This record gives sequence, C-alpha cells and structure tokens, in this order.
Amino acid sequence: MASKAITLGVGIPMIVVGALMAWLWTPMESIYQNQIELIGATIGILGIIFFIAGLFYRKDPILH
Repeated sequence: MASKAITLGVGIPMIVVGALMAWLWTPMESIYQNQIELIGATIGILGIIFFIAGLFYRKDPILH
C-alpha cells in the first residue's frame, strides 16, 4: 500500500523543482553555476528517495 501524500505531495514536486533548478536556473547564473547545479541535483535526488519511500510506506506494522 503506497502513500499518495508522500509520493505525490513531496517526491514529485521535489524532483520537478530540482530539475528546473539544475537545467533552467543554472545557465542564467555565471558566478554560482556549480553551486546551483549541485543544490538542484541534491533536491532532485532527495525527491527520488522520497518518491521511492512513499511507494514502500505502510501504516500497519509488519508482525511476524
């Protein structure tokens, strides 16, 4: 059972914002180009992690 709040509410927007920062904002800034690209890529990677975590999230504990 996946968590839609984590997947759709956090993961996908972080992936989109990270991609926009890395691809669109980076060419506009010449001084801080590497830092903006690094931050955008980091936000995108964290978004992918949240997306995957949302797919595996369960409310019920697993009892053996």
